[in-house]
Amino acid sequence: MLILNIVTTVCIGLMIGTELAVSAFVNPILWKLDDHAQMHAIRMFAVKLGTVMPFWYGLGLLLLLAETFAMRHDPEVVLLSVASGIWAAIIVLTLLFLVPINNQLARFEPGSATQRAQQDHRKWDTLHRLRVLALTASMVLFLVVVL
Repeated sequence: MLILNIVTTVCIGLMIGTELAVSAFVNPILWKLDDHAQMHAIRMFAVKLGTVMPFWYGLGLLLLLAETFAMRHDPEVVLLSVASGIWAAIIVLTLLFLVPINNQLARFEPGSATQRAQQDHRKWDTLHRLRVLALTASMVLFLVVVL
């Protein structure tokens, strides 16, 4: 059980840290770049993170579900169920709203920076910040149970 707790904490903690870094540090810097450089960087991040994150999100959910199953007889299972539910809901909302925007941004050519692309990036950034808050809430619930 301890190993599962450690692996889950590291997996979801690092992912949330990465998502927070994108929101708090990467995007504010991107907004300061000229249009061409901004679109080039956004496209590169969209492709790279769009490739890795689906697996990371899925692994995080599987680990949370494994934690929930392992503690199914404990009263704290309710908090783990809520944490897993939040994580699952975030995956669904990401697939419905953030992935389509990310895919559009990944297809933009750096030389074709448009106002629409920047609007799409701002919309993605706003939704992403909400996602980071929800993921953090999920992790806090998980940590309340395992600590």
